[in-house]
Amino acid sequence: MDILKERILREASILTSDVLKLDGVLNHQVDPELTMLMGQEFARRFSGENITKVITVESSGIPIAFATALTLNVPLLFARRKKTLIAEPDALSERVPSFTKGIVTDIMVSRQYLGDGDRVLFIDDIIANGDAARGLLKIIERSGASLVGLGIAVEKAFQAGGRTIREQGIRVESLVRIASLEGGAISFL
Repeated sequence: MDILKERILREASILTSDVLKLDGVLNHQVDPELTMLMGQEFARRFSGENITKVITVESSGIPIAFATALTLNVPLLFARRKKTLIAEPDALSERVPSFTKGIVTDIMVSRQYLGDGDRVLFIDDIIANGDAARGLLKIIERSGASLVGLGIAVEKAFQAGGRTIREQGIRVESLVRIASLEGGAISFL
């Protein structure tokens, strides 16, 4: 997706050879027009899959997942990262490390909103090592829902996340794949 590549080149900051800061594009400020274009592209790529729900992990994936769900005209469901006072005690949950946050959190989804008969499209903003994605994939599997595929806005292809999920036989569609951040330069696949 050329427009996303252009925005990344113009606005992203390389913090280390492993960390790309995309606050002005995806993670802090949201451009509604770009977000809708990403959602429409995911909807196009996964058209014909009879998707019943779009799912993501709180919080940066929500805008893109929302745009995708809106385009597909299906509900959006997101895995919460924090347990609330009204959370179901038997919610589906997984412990997952966060590469960029450097912490381990629990993600959870209510059994009320995900189960047998659901055909789920998982949308996320960035994949690095894939820990959060693998955690949500386990939740989807335990729920009885069928996973249609995983749509990623930005895949850091030099890290294992996307590759290891593809090796499980899961369809992964990335709008942009970054080959390297070495030398302070972004190179795309």
